[in-house]
Amino acid sequence: MRGIESSAAPKKSVQVSYKEAFDADLHAGNLTNWQQEYDQTSRGGFHGAIVELPFDDLQVFKEVTSQALQQKCVVWPDSVWLGIPLSGQDEGRINGLSVREQHIMCRPGDCEFELTTPQDYELFGMVVKLPALMRMAKIHGLDLNWSELTEYGRLALPEKTLTDVRYVLSRSLNGHAVSSMPERLVHDLLMMALLEVLKTEQPAPADTQSYHHRKQVVDIARAFIHDHPDTPLTVTDLCEVASVSRRTLQYAFESILSISPIQYLRMSRLNGVRRKLMTAEEGAKVADIAAQWGFWHMSQFAKDYRQLFGELPSHTRAYSCC
Repeated sequence: MRGIESSAAPKKSVQVSYKEAFDADLHAGNLTNWQQEYDQTSRGGFHGAIVELPFDDLQVFKEVTSQALQQKCVVWPDSVWLGIPLSGQDEGRINGLSVREQHIMCRPGDCEFELTTPQDYELFGMVVKLPALMRMAKIHGLDLNWSELTEYGRLALPEKTLTDVRYVLSRSLNGHAVSSMPERLVHDLLMMALLEVLKTEQPAPADTQSYHHRKQVVDIARAFIHDHPDTPLTVTDLCEVASVSRRTLQYAFESILSISPIQYLRMSRLNGVRRKLMTAEEGAKVADIAAQWGFWHMSQFAKDYRQLFGELPSHTRAYSCC
């Protein structure tokens, strides 16, 4: 029969991969087929790890990050992503919306979204191609409300459903536990867990004018920062471009990104320098790269850089040349 292995056919086993990195942006590139950019926002050396189980139409992974991050993410087209935080952690945010114990995250493919994650954060992820998802939903008689699923960044689930799906994902990513299981069986178990999540979800929208205004203020300010990388901007500049008071700007950044505007200014620039140092051609000078991002006082820049990343910029430069 089509789609079912015969008892005589060799059973393809499950292959779980493990990748780690000691730089946030290098870690972002370790997730297969994603387009991502990570900025580190808490101080100290970074360590990240990804345990991944890829299928032709389904990707399952667990991501562990040691430092707080601002993440820009895009998953492949014609798919849907679910992000399921582990329980007992500080809350994260998706597009400025808080993600609490009872929430998971959901975004369509080929659509940029932003995550704010705290220190020592662990997240399960599932990406499934839409044709495969719709086929499974039809077989099992489930009518998915697709427009509702993709409209909101977060969904609420019953506690039991969340506990069950976390257990299934944890077992599936344990190479020892699934090494003797046929790939087809593991794939089916994961797809059934995914359908159970989508069957029991409830939208958790942001339906207040306050949220939309705060998000707009932050988006305007961040776009201005992005467009002026070599200009030493101030909080006053951001207040003027967003047409808000300093107090409003402060509240908007802290509620949407969990960070103050002045911290965001400094940390986004420091991450920009680090990203450039990691990819610069041989012979490029740290001082020249720092100046491109508006840092002119080299001793203060080196001090701020070391506080954030746990190493001097010259060490980053030397590592990138190896």
